[in-house]
Amino acid sequence: MEVTIKVDKLCKTYAGIPAVENLKFQVTRGEVFGLIGANGAGKSTTIECILGTKKSDSGTVSILGMNPHRERKKLFERVGVQFQEANYQDKITVTELCQETYCLYKRPADYEALLKQFGLENKAKNMVNELSGGQKQRLFIVLALISNPEVVFLDELTTGLDTKARRSVWNSLLELKSRGLTIFLTSHFMDEVEILCDRIGILKNGSLIFCGTVQKAIEASPYEKLEDAYLWYTGEEELENENI
Repeated sequence: MEVTIKVDKLCKTYAGIPAVENLKFQVTRGEVFGLIGANGAGKSTTIECILGTKKSDSGTVSILGMNPHRERKKLFERVGVQFQEANYQDKITVTELCQETYCLYKRPADYEALLKQFGLENKAKNMVNELSGGQKQRLFIVLALISNPEVVFLDELTTGLDTKARRSVWNSLLELKSRGLTIFLTSHFMDEVEILCDRIGILKNGSLIFCGTVQKAIEASPYEKLEDAYLWYTGEEELENENI
């Protein structure tokens, strides 16, 4: 299997406190890999270090065989990114924002088709600031896909979406996966992780405490459901009980 993302001994500290520590994993082409963990576990820092938007202290990273620091421009022609807290112009229409993004790439995807795929075709003439939170979230996913990427990073992709919209996004991503798109995502929704992810990595205090399939994560725990297994791995359930 072709490796699209390779992380080896990745470390990052803030004021001497480890944010991520000795992370090592690979993601193969066409795979959906989910990085899960509590708030502050190191998920966002991991993504930022992989993409090169944040400099790691040590370790190596490659995406599509490229170094995200040295080959940044070439890499981002082939990678799409959707951050949970994206900052885009809001005094601009949806179409204008898509057109601006479209012009940045040599071989972009059809943004009108993407808007339709994600249920936003009727919002094309609306200003971005007129969209609901869920509509903005879907728009950010569309913008990440306009580059026609081989790999896409999605941070909390369905936060703010209702049940119907979430399922629609899942179906769209599964379709993209079937075409060979590699997807790296973070999520707090275990049903989403179970449906979308081929493999998962569980972070606790910046360290990877499990990496493998959802089924193996469950089998290695005392539980039969991923949500219960996840809480057991991370110790979040114990903390919650202590606070009661």
